[in-house]
Amino acid sequence: MALIGAAVERVDGRLKVTGVAPYSGDVALPRLTHAVLVLSTIANGRITRIDSAGAERMPGVLWVMSHLNAPRLPDGGRAGVHPPAGRVLGLFQDDAVHYDRQPVALVVAETLDQAEAAAAAVRVGYSPATAQLDFTAAKPDAYSPGKINDAPADSARGRFAGEQTAAVTIAARVAETYGTPIEHHNPMEPHATVAQWQGDELTLYDATQFISGCRNTVAKTLGIPPEKVRVVCPYVGGGFGCKGSAWSHVPLAALAARQVGRPVKLVLTRDQMFGFVGCRPLTEQEVVVTADASGQFDSMQHHSFSHTSVIEDFTEGAAVQTRILYSCPSVETQHRLVKLNVETPTFQRAPGHCTGTFALESALDELAYRLRLEPIAMRLRNEPPADPQSKLPWSSRSLRACYVSGAKAFGWSARNPEPRSMRCAGQLVGWGYATATYPANRSAASAVARLNPDGFVVIQCGTQDLGTGTYTIMAQVAAQTLGFPLDRVRAELGDSRFPDAPVSGGSQSAASVTPAVQAAAAALREKLVNLAISDESSPVYRALAGEVVLEAGRVGLRSQSRREPIAAALARSGGKEVVAMATADPGDAKKHHSLHSFGAVFAEVSIDPDLGLVRVPRVVGRYSVGRLLNETTGRSQLLGGVVWGIGMALMEESILDGRSGRIVNANLAEYHVPTNADIGRIDVDVVPEFDPFIDPLGARGIGEIGITGVAAAVANAVYHATGIRVRRLPITLDKLLS
Repeated sequence: MALIGAAVERVDGRLKVTGVAPYSGDVALPRLTHAVLVLSTIANGRITRIDSAGAERMPGVLWVMSHLNAPRLPDGGRAGVHPPAGRVLGLFQDDAVHYDRQPVALVVAETLDQAEAAAAAVRVGYSPATAQLDFTAAKPDAYSPGKINDAPADSARGRFAGEQTAAVTIAARVAETYGTPIEHHNPMEPHATVAQWQGDELTLYDATQFISGCRNTVAKTLGIPPEKVRVVCPYVGGGFGCKGSAWSHVPLAALAARQVGRPVKLVLTRDQMFGFVGCRPLTEQEVVVTADASGQFDSMQHHSFSHTSVIEDFTEGAAVQTRILYSCPSVETQHRLVKLNVETPTFQRAPGHCTGTFALESALDELAYRLRLEPIAMRLRNEPPADPQSKLPWSSRSLRACYVSGAKAFGWSARNPEPRSMRCAGQLVGWGYATATYPANRSAASAVARLNPDGFVVIQCGTQDLGTGTYTIMAQVAAQTLGFPLDRVRAELGDSRFPDAPVSGGSQSAASVTPAVQAAAAALREKLVNLAISDESSPVYRALAGEVVLEAGRVGLRSQSRREPIAAALARSGGKEVVAMATADPGDAKKHHSLHSFGAVFAEVSIDPDLGLVRVPRVVGRYSVGRLLNETTGRSQLLGGVVWGIGMALMEESILDGRSGRIVNANLAEYHVPTNADIGRIDVDVVPEFDPFIDPLGARGIGEIGITGVAAAVANAVYHATGIRVRRLPITLDKLLS
């Protein structure tokens, strides 16, 4: 029964590969109508005219909504829920335009073709105003956001905080600026919502990473009780952060459905995915690092500037990991925001840490070269015994083991450290290293466990499965805790009527949901054992609970071989289902321990010396992430993170037109992401570890750490191969040939 941690196949795998799994855009309801958004074509100004008369006369058109006729909403449509549960949305409450591709109208028609044709026929007039689209020009007006989530935006210790530190002789100093571009999420499944009213109750079939957050945001936006809103999302075709918020299209679909009195389906096009549903913000990061001749760090400064919109703050916490990753007596970090007339950025896989580790780990590679030190040995010299910022002990930190295991698997000892010193088949070869890290997060969650009269167990939790394997680990944990076969346990999620769970973001779903599942299953097991003990026909009648064994769905005494199905006792008691519910919360773990995951990433690049074309034939990653709950799905998440890291390093960039504010490569033909042909061998593994403080299962989330450090490892390998240091991503051939 050692199911937890086993390489169990996805319990939902067959449904997905056979096309049976229903995604939000697949929902078909009686009398379903279709909606299409009309988006702005200016980046700043006001709407002066909306001519929808022609569109309204077109076949099948039921309604055209704009600020001229949209229902007035409480507080101007501002949900006021803390992000990522709620945003400042564009809900047609006024005539202001703040960014290109802002929703300005919505057309509802009988068919999708009719809605698309009518949307194209809506004519919108504007009074444009000057838009701020130049990051460099706006940077002098940058300001502090005050906080990043619950942490201060700025930090200082050592001499930066006026404290006395030991005097050392500085042997090397790196002071450089590193940049990352705007990036867009591009999950395979675009945003999609189907809204249906039944009386005063609203059901939303929405592609979301946050079932209960979507419910609460839409309820507050529309001014109705949350219990009147149900959100359903059994499957998500990828999200990576963009589906953590209920963006404008969700309440707009609800408003349209209420107006036409029929269900409304609204699915964004790929082009619209580059419009108003978030992105990774552009960053400029100024990093200064000093050290003595032995590589002992003396000081670090990490100042990050990132863009946000003119309507809302979003901060990319790119300097946060610099506070804790290495032992250094004096550290200062700052975050500043630069307002532009663009969509509001949002969380994108490993927000902050992904962009921040590129800058920090690139700077440390530069420092190692200036000191002529082996880069891993330099980092090992600065390994902190406890969190340098909070002074708390680590809940667990096996980074040193990651260094050792990864270096051995990669063959790091054979590296010639001199740039341009390694070649193979006429190609320049480079080896690079970077450290990965991401916080270990956990929130309160609840679950319910039921034993049905048919002998099947159902586990329910209002969480989401983004493709990461939540269905499977829920079933694994419940089956092992209860003592039932896996094939007699069914996990159900994706419905706001189930017990609440947090957003599937911040790598916290596994660490939050599985303890609740474990607790609910344990409570159900206790009820079943007590049921059997009180049953005169049971083989455990009047036994002590500690003497009872529940295995493979059968109950008996430890000292005897006789077993009977627990369902038999259930049938004799009247055949009613047995139900148990439980809540698990993180308690005060963060008050006593510093909770983080870590990793060591090694990358090899092969570069054509004449064309500058970069290939990544192999990556080795070793991770300190606590206990893996499923070896197969866990490895899959780490692999996916590495693939995205390669894309971040070499390809991904959303190009903003400085005149119009439009993303000019808003399609998958010109916004490049890695394909199979771009990926070589990826070797990922976790070091043996159990984190006793994060949760009872000892598991930390792994959805995001896989991407952190990869871009820096590739960039450092590119320098090793070419002697050219690329400090602004992506690393394209023009930067290597200039």
